[in-house]
Amino acid sequence: MRQSVAAFIDFFNGTFATLNGEPDVANFAVGNPQEMPLPGYVDALRRHVEPLDKDWFAYKLSEPASQRTVAATLSARTGLDWDPADIAMTNGGFSAIAVALRTLVEPGDEVVFLSPPWFFYELLILAAGGEPVRVKLDPPAFDLDVDRIAAAIGPKTRAVLVNSPHNPSGRVYTTESLQALADVLTDASERIGHPIWILSDEPYNRIVFDGRVAHSAAELYPHTMVTYSYGKTLLAPGQRIGFLTVPPTLPERAELRDEIFVQQAATGYAWPNALLQHALEDLERLSIDIGALERRRDRMIPALREMGYEATMPEGTFYTMARSPIDDDAAFTALLARHRILVLPGSIVEVPGWFRVSLTASDAMVEAALPRFDAAMAEARR
Repeated sequence: MRQSVAAFIDFFNGTFATLNGEPDVANFAVGNPQEMPLPGYVDALRRHVEPLDKDWFAYKLSEPASQRTVAATLSARTGLDWDPADIAMTNGGFSAIAVALRTLVEPGDEVVFLSPPWFFYELLILAAGGEPVRVKLDPPAFDLDVDRIAAAIGPKTRAVLVNSPHNPSGRVYTTESLQALADVLTDASERIGHPIWILSDEPYNRIVFDGRVAHSAAELYPHTMVTYSYGKTLLAPGQRIGFLTVPPTLPERAELRDEIFVQQAATGYAWPNALLQHALEDLERLSIDIGALERRRDRMIPALREMGYEATMPEGTFYTMARSPIDDDAAFTALLARHRILVLPGSIVEVPGWFRVSLTASDAMVEAALPRFDAAMAEARR
């Protein structure tokens, strides 16, 4: 973990800090907006900032209206009859994962997670007192390897953390793969003598391409805890609202509500602020232009491949992974930076020799960057 954290700090305090925001830089490093926010988003916040009662900005827990909004969306999406009481509103997906882990994990419990991961999975597992167990996904497919997960399960396994659609690869795991995982965990739970949970991290579940549907493990496996962030679909990661929940098929779900409440308080009052909860019914109806992301993908990936880059074709999320033409991905991302392109070194997400490209860059950035990618490839080959 220390190596990837050091790479993270070096990049964001170095190259990223130096070039981020410069007008001629094509910024593909992270999933930040590169264009102005959705007008509907701004209008919703403006509409709900006007208080309707004296408690409008009082301490907020999970507002009933927010819980009902989320439950209705989940019910429509999954076909299950979600109970609003099982929705815990959080200040973003980051907090949802932290609270979920603190709820499920006792000191010494093992949590299996997939590599390449989101930056902070391992750190959050450790902070909850758990022992991280890493399962590698092989590039370039990054398929869900159920056999490797099964081999990693032991008597101390408490949860398996799955992220689909998957950051950084863009893979969307099929229902068949999720069902295979559910079957493995059902058998292992019976053998070990306690439930093994799926922690299903789904912040990109509405950002999918080519007519796909991102199914949730909660549709197939009762012992699933779902975490979600609205910051991706709305491309407003600085306005932090999300949730965690369990499906209505979980028999002991009512018993978890108090424990989740306690852990939200202990994590640092991990509820969203008042304004975002008041606005959620309006925000729920909004989304960035997924078609524009898909068109950007379809412009960029074939062009990179024609230049000689090996690049994944993402099925969802903001991201694609591309193989560096030299073994040292940090050196190649530094070379790209000299060509005024920011990308994320693969070492930060545990895929050395690769780099991650975010499709939240603007169309103008894509067009400016393509000849620079070509020039960088030629320079690397020399």
